Amino acid sequence: MEKMEEIHNSNKLGIDAKLDSIHKDLKRLMERSNQEYLDLMLVNLKNEFLNSINSYISDDVETGLERGMVEGCKMRETCKSRFTNYLLNNEELILCDNVPSNIIDEKRAELAQIRKGAPFEDCDDCFSEVNSLFNKQLGLISSIKIYSTNEEKKTEISKISIELIVKTVLEPLSNKQRLQILKSMASETRTFSSISELTGLRGGNLLFHLQKLLENDLIIQRHDRGDYMITKKGFNLLLVLVDVNKLLQNE
Repeated sequence: MEKMEEIHNSNKLGIDAKLDSIHKDLKRLMERSNQEYLDLMLVNLKNEFLNSINSYISDDVETGLERGMVEGCKMRETCKSRFTNYLLNNEELILCDNVPSNIIDEKRAELAQIRKGAPFEDCDDCFSEVNSLFNKQLGLISSIKIYSTNEEKKTEISKISIELIVKTVLEPLSNKQRLQILKSMASETRTFSSISELTGLRGGNLLFHLQKLLENDLIIQRHDRGDYMITKKGFNLLLVLVDVNKLLQNE
């Protein structure tokens, strides 16, 4: 009888372990599926937004040139066509994730070169309108955070809170194991035992490092003794480190 009970208990433990494994697999699948759906939705929203922006730019160029260029000039239609091409080509900048300042400098130089060939005094009025439309495009590009001037960057740098950055970012991530832990959670949740296996840390030592990440809102624990997962703040900091890593590799 006791032997049968032992077999029963053993089978029950095996089933429980299998169910737990299936549950974890399903949870990971759902998390990844939700993330993929979210990524796809964000891409579609971004595309719709950019299409609306480009449509606005096209209409603004047409309206601005029609209103601002000198009437009665024999070169009006020729210049309007050239200005339109120049301004609409800037739509491509909207599709970029980042617009370097040298690209903007090249665009300004291109307009200056066109101006050198203009034969009439009244041309200043037309070029003033084109320059105004170009600056409006720059303002739009800047507003969606893909282009900023060096002056804007210097202002942003001056606003860096040294104490805050050191305490909540540099100090928590300056440890190799803590960065390893955060990196491992970028794509999936982690149990205490899996983190221990990954880092080689045990008991109190591992708890110390996890607590550092928890205190600074880089990770959260789903419930008492539950899995650990990365926060939005933690994930965004990893994205910053991706850029830092690229910068170091390109030196």
